[in-house]
Amino acid sequence: MSLLRGEGMTGGYGGADILRKCTIAVEAGEIAVIVGPNGAGKSTAMKAIFGMVGLREGRVVLDGKDITGLSPQDRVREGMAFVPQTGNVFAGMTVEENLEMGAYLRTDDFSGTMEQVFELFPILKDKRRQAAGELSGGQRQQVAVGRALMTRPRALMLDEPTAGVSPIVMDDLFDRIVEIGRAGVAVLMVEQNAAQALSIADRGYVLVTGENRYSDTGEALLANAEVRRSFLGG
Repeated sequence: MSLLRGEGMTGGYGGADILRKCTIAVEAGEIAVIVGPNGAGKSTAMKAIFGMVGLREGRVVLDGKDITGLSPQDRVREGMAFVPQTGNVFAGMTVEENLEMGAYLRTDDFSGTMEQVFELFPILKDKRRQAAGELSGGQRQQVAVGRALMTRPRALMLDEPTAGVSPIVMDDLFDRIVEIGRAGVAVLMVEQNAAQALSIADRGYVLVTGENRYSDTGEALLANAEVRRSFLGG
């Protein structure tokens, strides 16, 4: 049983179905990556699992519990966290205030979790008093991921976490994502940098027009000649 599973998802925006019987799953301590061409429904699948897109068919299950009818905020309470591609920091707030906002549902002492975030992203500790809007793109992504981790999620969902960052920053972010997975969190990620994302993935999903075209381990998808030719540039 997967920790998080979007099963047979059909739905989209308004009356149009963008997803068609799409299934995405990830285990605790595992990294699952969704790749595919533009318009394939990758981000829509992520948002459907988080409750931001309605499903006409299918369901979402978290640790054996059907959460299809829950709001995104209630899914956070159940142990999910979602980092959108854009608009994912409070630019006028300091780094520390952004992290505190991530703990808004918690009633316990979250200082220990904040220290764990600072250990994962040391630059954020150095810039804790600085406004998030003054940071580089890569640093803002670290703030966004750190804020999500403040909820102590069992499942962390990342929509294009390396979009717009330099190759060096991208490598570092992927390293940190691997660390998060090793800590036992289920990580589900949409990525345009498909080959590099699949290289750290335990499992991968290639979507085309909202449907599962290929599903396998990251290693197997990288070795699949058809996948490489059609989706990874050879």
